[in-house]
Amino acid sequence: MQQGSQVTAKAGGGRLIGEVQAKRGLVMIGAMQEKDSKTNAAGGQTLGQNAYAEMARRIKDWGQELGFAAIGIAGADVSAATPRLMAWLALGRHGEMDYMAKHASLRADPGRLLPGTLSVISARLTYWPEAADAEKVLADRELAYVSRYALGRDYHKTVRQRLQALADRLRGDIAALAPAQPFSCRVFSDSAPVLETELARQSGIAWRGKHTLSLTRGGSWHFLGEIYTNLPLPPDAPIADHCGDCRRCLDVCPTQAIFAPYEVDARRCISYLTIELQGAIPVDLRSLIGNRIYGCDDCQLCCPWNRFAGLGDADFAVRNGLDAMPLAALFAWSEEEFNRRLAGSALRRIGHQRWLRNIAVALGNAPGSPAIVAALASRQDDPSPLVREHVRWALAQHTARGV
Repeated sequence: MQQGSQVTAKAGGGRLIGEVQAKRGLVMIGAMQEKDSKTNAAGGQTLGQNAYAEMARRIKDWGQELGFAAIGIAGADVSAATPRLMAWLALGRHGEMDYMAKHASLRADPGRLLPGTLSVISARLTYWPEAADAEKVLADRELAYVSRYALGRDYHKTVRQRLQALADRLRGDIAALAPAQPFSCRVFSDSAPVLETELARQSGIAWRGKHTLSLTRGGSWHFLGEIYTNLPLPPDAPIADHCGDCRRCLDVCPTQAIFAPYEVDARRCISYLTIELQGAIPVDLRSLIGNRIYGCDDCQLCCPWNRFAGLGDADFAVRNGLDAMPLAALFAWSEEEFNRRLAGSALRRIGHQRWLRNIAVALGNAPGSPAIVAALASRQDDPSPLVREHVRWALAQHTARGV
């Protein structure tokens, strides 16, 4: 997640890049081929070191035109980060996220996702939306809190599309400069086993905060994406950690999931409980969830660096009024309405059943009122055993308070 100011990508951005770079390319091709190229065994021309350095500069220009807040380049060696990953998995702190353990070896070796990977282009796209005040929504237990990243369009689509446009431009540049140069690449947007934060750190576009999220001097409200490529692009210098002695993210975590600096037990994390967990939410954690029905931002809301955040990309503007919607209203959505309203949203990934599960918990934590109790009672006979169990728990909370 990230922040800071960003240039919003405009319609026809790919065409604009093509026009700009076509003019620039006519000049660059001649210069590079004459001054910094070499001939391979087949007699074809490939690029040299200076040409790759210039290409890296252009990649960053293209990224800015596409709306990315930052583009950096890293090598393909993530061995320094893999011991921490393996220890985390060995302790079972990934919970039911079996894919984390199943594909750990792919995270540890980028070459297994794209054979011959030499460089990783890491991108950062900001998302902080113009929305109802997050702290006020969290304080009003009759409202639903949705993690700010999920209020607009599904980030997977936006980030991937823009990275693909960047990769296509790079492919065209290689073809024009050195047709004989072998080229391969693969685009990722939280869509494969990738050590995103480590690659962002190595590429110089973010550091790893104590909450384990990627962080910059402009905050943490951003998404990350990557392009693996076989091109030997010059890497950028890694960015230093600027968390200092601060431990606000640890102290504020509602469930103490951040139990030590740079250490998170996903099994206690509200984002995991409301998004990744398939079954029942542990009873001892339900009251700590408050009104958070999808994700949790507490560790970011308290971060001093997020004071410098600016508005993010227009794609992530609030949809369906989800920045401050009454819990009871959302609990009344049918499955058809859920799917229709949340088309193109990351929220749909949990499905209607877990949506109701999460809201039932939040309603159980809400102030007692006839309206809240009536909303819960309307789902007492829901077809889903999962929903019914959480509704019973929520109604019992209100009974215990004398409502």
